[in-house]
Amino acid sequence: MFGMSLPDPDQLQGTLVDFALLELIRQHRLSFQPLWTVDSWVKLMIWLALNCGLSTDKESFEHFAQALGERITTRMRRTFFERELGDLELHVLADPADSQVLLLSQAPQDPSVLAPECLTRALKRVDLLELVSADRSEWQALDGVVAIPWKRPES
Repeated sequence: MFGMSLPDPDQLQGTLVDFALLELIRQHRLSFQPLWTVDSWVKLMIWLALNCGLSTDKESFEHFAQALGERITTRMRRTFFERELGDLELHVLADPADSQVLLLSQAPQDPSVLAPECLTRALKRVDLLELVSADRSEWQALDGVVAIPWKRPES
């Protein structure tokens, strides 16, 4: 490979650790119930902190969160609350801190990917159907994306 410089060892190690961390989250995110909640995210963070040898006191958890930093935490959270549905050509982003669940088409040339029936099938598959608004008039279709509000808590 002429003319191509190889990454330095620190950069390579950082890339490997980043990859391994995100893959660990993908492999274990379904273990933290109830899915699609802040509680599930907190349980993941506690599990990671404990597996890093930290104690269960508040100070240790705060230290862990600070040590990760905002950039890594943001990437971890996005990975935790996203799903790739390759066979449906959809990408689902469902962070409960956001006001809406986003379903992004991976096939912008095919409008049927964002048909309500396909979206309903995707939401059901990832256990989101009961958590979002069933009122399709609230579903907002944008360019290659459909935004669906979370179901409002019943009073």
